Amino acid sequence: MTGIAGSEDQMRGRFHDRRDAGRALATLLDGYRGRDDAVVLGVARGGVPVAFEAAEALSLPLDVLIVRKLGVPGHDELAFGALAADERVVLDDGIVRQLRLTTEQIERVIESETAELRRREQAYRGDRAPAELTGATAIIVDDGLATGSTMRAAVRSVRTAGAREIVVAVPVAPASTCRVLETEADAVVCAATPEPFGAVGSFYWDFRQTGDDEVRADLTRARQP
Repeated sequence: MTGIAGSEDQMRGRFHDRRDAGRALATLLDGYRGRDDAVVLGVARGGVPVAFEAAEALSLPLDVLIVRKLGVPGHDELAFGALAADERVVLDDGIVRQLRLTTEQIERVIESETAELRRREQAYRGDRAPAELTGATAIIVDDGLATGSTMRAAVRSVRTAGAREIVVAVPVAPASTCRVLETEADAVVCAATPEPFGAVGSFYWDFRQTGDDEVRADLTRARQP
């Protein structure tokens, strides 16, 4: 399921910032408004301000979902997979084969990213338990998708946690990535699927990095699970 909503800029896949994107995304998720079985999960860090605005508009609770990209050694921006909070790993077999990544290289990256994942879990959630997802409708929100490997890891982690229905919701993504995710999630909502695509940041006027303090502030302000 895909859709376009909002201003002329938004219809072209260009948002002012993540909060603007979250409000636009909420208009496509109105059918979930106020449901007592639904929770919004923001993928940290950049997905949290998007998720906060969507959750507020829909009167739904918000929690954080921490997933780490696994970057190719020496080329960290190129992902060969992703790691979820339950330590579930999703690998891009094509990248692994193409770059001939060894088991040792992969394991070193996973070890490093596991440490950062645990740090963020403590920094954002502290002693507060994660949202109870058994039987829930989980709306997983990020600020955009490129290959979708990080979101695939998120979906599989949430599925393992017992969610009854999983909705992937993002402001912008390639149509091809949305189609792939439709095989993993129960529904996929992409506010815009512009072509050609390029980098997620190119569809925002303001795409400055989301910091830990902003994530904590949004989680404190939000309706808690």
